[in-house]
Amino acid sequence: MAKISPVAIKYVIHARFEADGPVEKPDVIGAIFGQTEGLLGSDLEMRQLQKEGRIGRIEATVEAKDGKTVGKIEVPSALDKEETSIIAAALETIERIGPANAKIWVETIEDVRENKRKYIIERAKKLLEEMEKSLPDSRELEEAVKIANRLSKLQSYGEEKLPAGDLSSDEIIVVEGRADVINLLKAGIDNVIGMNGTILPETIKDLGKEKTLILFVDGDRGGKLIAKNVLANANIKYIAFAPDGKEVEELSPKEILACLRKKIPSEEFAEKESSVTRRKKVTRRRSSLPEASELERIAEELEEKQVALLDSKLNKIAIIPLSRLRNFRSRKKIFGMVLNGQADHDVIKSAERLNLKFLAARNFSNASQKVKLIAI
Repeated sequence: MAKISPVAIKYVIHARFEADGPVEKPDVIGAIFGQTEGLLGSDLEMRQLQKEGRIGRIEATVEAKDGKTVGKIEVPSALDKEETSIIAAALETIERIGPANAKIWVETIEDVRENKRKYIIERAKKLLEEMEKSLPDSRELEEAVKIANRLSKLQSYGEEKLPAGDLSSDEIIVVEGRADVINLLKAGIDNVIGMNGTILPETIKDLGKEKTLILFVDGDRGGKLIAKNVLANANIKYIAFAPDGKEVEELSPKEILACLRKKIPSEEFAEKESSVTRRKKVTRRRSSLPEASELERIAEELEEKQVALLDSKLNKIAIIPLSRLRNFRSRKKIFGMVLNGQADHDVIKSAERLNLKFLAARNFSNASQKVKLIAI
């Protein structure tokens, strides 16, 4: 028996059936061929159509349900739509399947080509979208040309062969390395030169004698260290920093311009750094004073109306009665004093006279401008 080519299928008839008794799949197929024979004339004889490949393999499913049999029938067709409709209508004339009375009704005639057309349209849309994504638009091409043109200005400058752009301007931006130079060139900033490291090249020192230099460094500790070194060795007019934690080479064009607009005079940066250094020194001096808990242990070892005089390592230089404190003299440098009681006016004055760094006591009768008072 000839089989219909899947390529030739135009329509599929979808039908359902219901039989009053138990039937099998061969009964369904046999009923279709047997009860339509001679019904539609020789041109639409089902057996002949299947031999010629104009009707495909008929598929049937059966299911027993409450003493009856129900199921589905699919008939592939390569006929035109009018002939396919006639075949479908003929299926509904079948009254028996096997030994049981039955009824068949056609649910739909599927146009296989229509489904293929829908698939072709949807697939074509996706393929077109993918093509459009892979092809750059005119703006992207224009931008690529601009970047290539800017990078063509990259040159090696001076004896150290430093990476640089166009240095004809009176104002030059100094960055750390080649990657920073390239990023600024891409952003449309040509008047840039890189140091190629953290050590300031002689070429940039010479540029500082003729042109206004703007130092542009990373927004981290390394950037500040480089800024200090460059300021100490070259004539830098302004300093600009990348945002905290960012490097110049990873900034966008907008970020680069924003950072350069926020540049500060080198004198202002130097003053800020010196202020920070002074604060750190003060903090270190303050932190060098002993903890109250350490001094309390020393105080607990003293008898009433005794005072302990200590060196910077909290070693006891002397333990004396309070009565001797006013006239006490020592050849050793006294760092601090501890007593297990209240420090009155006379004790505080004696501490100031001895130029002590701290005085530790349970409480104090008044304050002191010269000695750090530590309560224990």
